[in-house]
Amino acid sequence: MLLKKLYIENLRSYEKQEVVFPKGSTLLSGDIGSGKTTVLLAIEFALFGLQPGQKGASLLRSNSEEAKVVLDFEVEGKQVRIERTLKRSKKSISQDYSSITIDNEKFEESVTEVKSKILKLLNYPQEFSKKTNLLYKFTVYTPQEEMKQIILEPDEIRLNTLRHVFGIDKYKRIEDNSALLTSRLREKIRINEGIIYNLDEIKEILNQKQNHLIELREKQKDMLAIYKRTIEIRSEKERIISEIQEKINQKKSLENEKSKSLVLISEKNQQVMSLQNSQKSITLQIEEAKKSSFSEEEYNSLNERIKFQESKEEELQKEYIQIIGKVNSEESRKREMQVLKIKISGLQKCPTCLQEVPEEYKKNILYKTTDELDGTEKILSELNLKKTQILDQISMVKKAKEEFKTKKSELELLKIKLGAILEKEKRIVEIIQQKQSIEKDIELLKKHVESIDASVLEYSKYDSIFDIAGKELREAKIDENNFAIKTAEVNKEIQFSESQIKEKIQEIEKKEELKRKTEKIRELEYWVSEKFMEIVLFTEKQVMLTLKEEFSGLFSKWFSILVSESLSAKLDDNFSPVIEQQDYELDYSFLSGGERTAIALAYRLSLNQVINSLLSNINTNDLVILDEPTDGFSSQQLDKMRDVLSQLNVEQLILVSHEQKIEGFVDNIIRLSKEMGITKVEDN
Repeated sequence: MLLKKLYIENLRSYEKQEVVFPKGSTLLSGDIGSGKTTVLLAIEFALFGLQPGQKGASLLRSNSEEAKVVLDFEVEGKQVRIERTLKRSKKSISQDYSSITIDNEKFEESVTEVKSKILKLLNYPQEFSKKTNLLYKFTVYTPQEEMKQIILEPDEIRLNTLRHVFGIDKYKRIEDNSALLTSRLREKIRINEGIIYNLDEIKEILNQKQNHLIELREKQKDMLAIYKRTIEIRSEKERIISEIQEKINQKKSLENEKSKSLVLISEKNQQVMSLQNSQKSITLQIEEAKKSSFSEEEYNSLNERIKFQESKEEELQKEYIQIIGKVNSEESRKREMQVLKIKISGLQKCPTCLQEVPEEYKKNILYKTTDELDGTEKILSELNLKKTQILDQISMVKKAKEEFKTKKSELELLKIKLGAILEKEKRIVEIIQQKQSIEKDIELLKKHVESIDASVLEYSKYDSIFDIAGKELREAKIDENNFAIKTAEVNKEIQFSESQIKEKIQEIEKKEELKRKTEKIRELEYWVSEKFMEIVLFTEKQVMLTLKEEFSGLFSKWFSILVSESLSAKLDDNFSPVIEQQDYELDYSFLSGGERTAIALAYRLSLNQVINSLLSNINTNDLVILDEPTDGFSSQQLDKMRDVLSQLNVEQLILVSHEQKIEGFVDNIIRLSKEMGITKVEDN
């Protein structure tokens, strides 16, 4: 990875500034507080964004609402540009925008997604995507004071930090996870043993239930046999009562037949009485008819009289019609003369000659017309009188005719009655014969009823037998139902027992399976806690020993370059620096400031080489950034920095220092100055 260009806007003391990074060694030169460290922080922010615990307020320029950083770099031949912004809100300052452009292909994505792409470009292990950028800090850029702090950390904290940086904290995680796993396995074993502790007791309960099931099945056989017997008894009782019922039905049939016979006897007695009444009535009719006599002469005389009256009525009707015609004619004549009289009275001129009609003439005509009207009135009066007389005569003729017809009908009825005497006498003979026949039927029906009574008396004994049989049948049904219920209860108990046995068998099988699994878990717990942990601890120890030897050798080398030959340095098993002078170990607190800086720088450079060696495929092994690496150095130690820088052998080295002597040790110098609180890059 090679840095090419950095654009800063509203970051700390920068307003708008561009910094170009050449290859080789480059010094960021300037007075204290001129903004050198801000360049390094801007590079880190561009690559990874705000880190956990880092506040946006530490980067955003005061009185600015938004800050922006754009970093251009090259990695494995790819041209990359990263853009990030900070934005001030009412409550906080947060990352607002992030994008990455790779070979002119731009991706505007979330902070996390951009970081993931950068880690992939840098070829950092994927596990670092969710961690702080420690790998970058210990291989590229670590502030000098932070390195001194790592050296002074307690052994366990420092070891965990180095494990994390070396990427071998997995052994520690394996140890912790293994301890957690064995704890959970032991807990699982305890839980399982708590579940299967009563396995033998359940087996004993199963054995008891199986024996009880055998007893129930024997009981079921006995109950079924008894139940079948009760069914047979009930069926036999039903057969007996069916036979008795048939006898009772026969009795009822006879009683019904008796009832029908009695009804027939009653009906036939009614018929006899009816025939007797008919006989009496016909006899009286014969006697009454014999008292009267029929006169043929009187009958013929009546016919003649009726014909005479009909002829007379016909003549009177004709005369009446004639009078009616005359009356109508006279009435019409009367109306015509009345109309004429009215016309003459109102006539002024003659309708023919149109001359005035004299009054005298009109009077003569009116007198004549009045005389004719009087004559007509007289004729009408005479005709109406005659019409009334004729109507009276017609009425008298009709009345006489009806009287004659009534007498004729009486004579005809008498003739018929006298003619029917012989028929009635024959009818009396028939009635007598019919009555005798019915009386014989009555006698036969009475004998049949007596026979039925005898048979019914014979069948009456079956009533009490039926009651006894019905009671026995009800008792048989009760017994059958009771044994059916008992049989069903036994069957249900068997089903329940079988269900319980099945559940117990399943429970035993589960507990047996759990017991086998528990044994396997116990074996696994033993293997993890004893065998596996031993291998992991041994492997970690060997890896840490190898790293410690390499790290310690490099640390001794860099320390010997920076410090006088009277002092020597190495690392103990906890990667803590051990400083010796003539085989005497010196306490860190008694060292000078320059010596402490030398220890931190040697530790920093050694750590860089170890990590780049261990993770040889990461793409930041050609870039090193040193921030104030000579703080507290003597003039002699500053001279030794030339050897340090020449032996680093990296493509791009960026130093931050205010020491002028360092300027002679580097290929390029970027001078920074601050005026009116604003940092600018000076033109070379």
